[in-house]
Amino acid sequence: MSDAEDYKGVSVLIVEDEATTRASIRSQLRQIGIHTVSEAADGKAGLNEIARTRPTLVLCDVHMQPVDGRQFLKMVRTVKVEWVKNIPIIFLTADANPDTVSFAKEFHINGYLVKPVSVKDLKTRIDLVLKSLDRSSQAQGL
Repeated sequence: MSDAEDYKGVSVLIVEDEATTRASIRSQLRQIGIHTVSEAADGKAGLNEIARTRPTLVLCDVHMQPVDGRQFLKMVRTVKVEWVKNIPIIFLTADANPDTVSFAKEFHINGYLVKPVSVKDLKTRIDLVLKSLDRSSQAQGL
């Protein structure tokens, strides 16, 4: 994907407890051409935002209160509603702990970026997720 037109119709939910970090991520998303962005300050609010906004993908921190990123990921992946259960989630976190990485893999994380993340790395991961969504839609005949 090369320009903002490629992201038409793409919406992102940022689940992050620090307002300055949410603003920074929003700014990075704008730089790559994604302008439809919603935000939540923890995993519980994130679940509500998924239901409200139906984002294309979610960028999620790991360490938040009261519901952290691990709990959020587990709740999303165990929901009975298919489109919610299968929503792509990318962890954006300073946590490179092998246990966290292992947990993320177990619950089918779609990407894991260690903060601080560059615009280039964020774009690359988002592009990979969007390409996999396109392939999945084509395979299902959608």
